[in-house]
Amino acid sequence: MSDPGISVVICVYTEDRWEDILAAVASVRAQSYPPLETLLVVDHNPVLLERLTTQYERAAHVRVLANAGPRGLSAGRNTGIASSHGEVIAFLDDDAVAERDWLLRFAEGYADPRVMAVGGRTLPVWASGRRPHWFPEEFDWVVGCTYRGLPPGRVRVRNVLGGNASFRRTAFDAAGGFATGIGRDGDRRPLGCEETELCIRLTRARPDAVLLIDDRAVIHHRVPRAREHFGYFRTRAWAEGLSKALVTRSVGAAGGLESERRYAARVLPAGIARGLRDALLARPGGAGRAGAIVAGVLTAAGGYVVGSVRARRGGAAFAVAGTGTGTGLVAGTDGRRHD
Repeated sequence: MSDPGISVVICVYTEDRWEDILAAVASVRAQSYPPLETLLVVDHNPVLLERLTTQYERAAHVRVLANAGPRGLSAGRNTGIASSHGEVIAFLDDDAVAERDWLLRFAEGYADPRVMAVGGRTLPVWASGRRPHWFPEEFDWVVGCTYRGLPPGRVRVRNVLGGNASFRRTAFDAAGGFATGIGRDGDRRPLGCEETELCIRLTRARPDAVLLIDDRAVIHHRVPRAREHFGYFRTRAWAEGLSKALVTRSVGAAGGLESERRYAARVLPAGIARGLRDALLARPGGAGRAGAIVAGVLTAAGGYVVGSVRARRGGAAFAVAGTGTGTGLVAGTDGRRHD
C-alpha cells in the first residue's frame, strides 16, 4: 500500500463541545495509520480559537486555524484544505471519535489512482443511552449517521457523507471546494448536502473518478438529547429538502436526486412495512417508526418544494470558491460556472 499522507481537518465552532473536540483530536492522534497533521479550523469564535491554540501549542502535528471565509462549515473545510499538506484530506466531525483503523481504511482505498474520495460508516452514540423506539434507522442521516439502505462493504457510491469522509487533493483541483450557502452555519437551521453537491460536481469534472464508502472506516458520532426528539427530526428533514433544492438547482434533478429516488422507492417502503409488522407483533415503536418515515418523507418533500420556488425566484444562492489548490470557481444557482 502506498503512503498518500493524510491531513485531518476538524471544523469547530462552539466551546460547548470542548470535551468532544478534545476526544476527536485524541482519536486522530491514536490512529494505527498516523496522520500527517491535524488541523482544527475555528469558525469565527475568537475565544475558542485562543483556548485551542493554548491547548495544542506544544502538540506535535496539530495546528489551530481561524476560518478564513464566511461563517459556516463549508468555508471552514475550505480553509482546512487550503492550509493542509497531505495528498489526501480527511474530515471528522467535532463531536465524533474515530476508531483506531479509520485512516488506514481510507489509505487502502487510495491504492487505486482512480479513487478520488473515500467515506466511512458513522454510528450514533445516543445521549440517552439508546435509540428512541420511534426513530427509524432509515433516517439516521437526520443525526449525521450512516442510515439503513446504504450498501455494506467497500462499494462505489454517488457521494460520501461529509462528517466521515476523505478526498484526494486533486479532487479539489478538478472541482473546486465546498459550496458556501448550502451547509450548516453554526446553530442556524441544520442544512446539509454540501458534500453531495461537491461529489456530483467532481464526477462531472472527472467522469473517470471513483468514489467509495468503506464501512470498516468507523467513527462514533454523539447525538445530544435535543436531537432525539421528533421536533428536531422534523426540522432536519425540512432543511434537507431545502438543501436538496439548492443542489438540484446547481447540478440538475437527474444527478441531484438519483440516489434519493432509489431510497424513496425501495428503502422507505420496506421500512414502513417493517414498522407496521412490528406494530402487529406488539414490538415497541413499530407504529412510531412507520409514522416517522411517512412524516419525514412528507416534510422533506415540502422543504424541497419551498426551496425550489425560492431558488427559481433568485432568493437562494451559493458560491464555489477555490481552496488554494489551483482553482478559482464561482457558481450560482443557475448551475453555471464562472472563471
